[in-house]
Amino acid sequence: MNNILLGAIVTVSVIVALFFLRFWRSSGDRFFLFFALSFLLDGVDRLWVASAFVSAEDTPAYYVVRLFSYALILYAIIDKNRPLRKDR
Repeated sequence: MNNILLGAIVTVSVIVALFFLRFWRSSGDRFFLFFALSFLLDGVDRLWVASAFVSAEDTPAYYVVRLFSYALILYAIIDKNRPLRKDR
């Protein structure tokens, strides 16, 4: 049952990443690109956990990848709300 739920989470993460990629292509806004990369990274990470024969949740690499994924979301929000400079 756990693998079925992980498979569903991987599928939904990849689908959400594809939606954000579509929004990025239509608008050109980097915000959507960062979100797409974050969800794709999360999906690949969970696929790696589901395919591992040992409990991969105990390894630090699992948390580093997830931390990087969440840092991408945080950076996207900060980048979107940053005031524009007049000299550009």
